[in-house]
Amino acid sequence: MRPSIKQVAHLAGVSIATVSRLLNKPGSVSAETAEKIHRSIAELGFRPNFTGRNLRAGNSRTVGVVVPTLSNTVFAQCLQGIELAARALDYSVMFTTTEYLPEEESAAVELLLGHRVDGVILTVADAGSNATLDLLERERIPFVLTYNQLATSGPTTHRASVSVDNRAAACDAVAHLIGLGHRRIQMLSGRFNASDRAMQRYYGYLDAMQAAGLAPLPAIEVERHTLTAATDYQQMMADPLQRPTALFCSNDLLALSAMRDLRALGLQVPGDISVMGFDGIPVGALMAPVLASVVQPSERIGDVALRTLVEAIERAVPAAADGPSSQSPQSAQPALRHILPHVLREGGSVAPPPAAHSLS
Repeated sequence: MRPSIKQVAHLAGVSIATVSRLLNKPGSVSAETAEKIHRSIAELGFRPNFTGRNLRAGNSRTVGVVVPTLSNTVFAQCLQGIELAARALDYSVMFTTTEYLPEEESAAVELLLGHRVDGVILTVADAGSNATLDLLERERIPFVLTYNQLATSGPTTHRASVSVDNRAAACDAVAHLIGLGHRRIQMLSGRFNASDRAMQRYYGYLDAMQAAGLAPLPAIEVERHTLTAATDYQQMMADPLQRPTALFCSNDLLALSAMRDLRALGLQVPGDISVMGFDGIPVGALMAPVLASVVQPSERIGDVALRTLVEAIERAVPAAADGPSSQSPQSAQPALRHILPHVLREGGSVAPPPAAHSLS
């Protein structure tokens, strides 16, 4: 049995109320009394029940986190940023995953709300049209989106979010490939309906191709980044004169998978085809060749999201402002839309195209 506050009070020779005052307001009892209580706590191995105390106070000091997966380390990095910031602010974190299934988002949030979290940080399939976010607003539960990049106009612009500019970052990555001489660049992506980030990155690909007067190639969509797409690559690379000289991948795990599958087909990266990723996960820098990629500040994204959420919780105002019932939700707290900077990591996975393609 765990020692109780009653046993601590009995051993220290003080009242239960005095022990409670020390735990909740350390400066509210004398130094002599505090020392006796601390000795009793140490002797008994007593641990305060902060969960019960917080619930009685009307909050749990716990935030929920919903991410698509932890197999992609970009989300693990984000979770680390959340956890470190939460610890600094005396909050706890509960997390769950959706495995990129939009229908799992509601169940994941309901699970967290059942544990009385004070607010939620989440990455969803489509932030522009999402029943789960609508529910959180109706229930006035504070939430902050991570990685989801909201439109600059429309009914959801008041929602709090932390991301890079996915479209601009993708445009920069593809422009880098164009600058190396590539003219036939194809995009490899997860399913667009499972990730609005992938869709925004596709728009960035189109922007760069069109700005250079180049014809975009049809995007290749795959179910999961860990699956092989060898059949797609075989078809893509069948005609040496028409095949792409560079792949722009919507995330780094897709890029690493592509490099594996292309090598299995006897192709060299970057000798036969260049591969550019997006996310900047640390393992990409350990590959040979190093994976060129757009680097997102994922740990910083988590840190900013947690601090934004806690500020909203402690103001007792949802991070999504007043929600749809507000008279002017579009103008509510626009500063909560955080766009963080991205950088390009140059790597050996990209190089100028083979000579036969450099002038085509």
